[in-house]
Amino acid sequence: MRMTILGAVLGLVVLLLLATVGVPRREAFAQRPNLPASNLPSGNVAGGDGLLAFTSAVGEKTQMLTVVDPRQQVVSVYHVDTHSGEITLKSVRNIHWDLQMSEFNGVSPLPREIRALAEPR
Repeated sequence: MRMTILGAVLGLVVLLLLATVGVPRREAFAQRPNLPASNLPSGNVAGGDGLLAFTSAVGEKTQMLTVVDPRQQVVSVYHVDTHSGEITLKSVRNIHWDLQMSEFNGVSPLPREIRALAEPR
């Protein structure tokens, strides 16, 4: 419980820092008003600029913070040392092309197989 609260607080701090970097504010958050953090499930935080942050424990000393920018379709992953507070960027990925794929590591029936059965001959 303590690590979840610490992760949520650290996530809010990162989001607040990112919000002050001069990014223009937008009024929409996933086509609806911003949700206060108190209305979100534990471990999820809504940012004022449409950023999403998710936290999870990675062992006893590390919290993982995942920040998603839906507008730019970018996912960033950070590890936060819960004792020192040190934040380390682990990965950044633009997922635009990932989201264009119709299948990956799928199992039968694959989407193209279903489409072939449904198309008139």
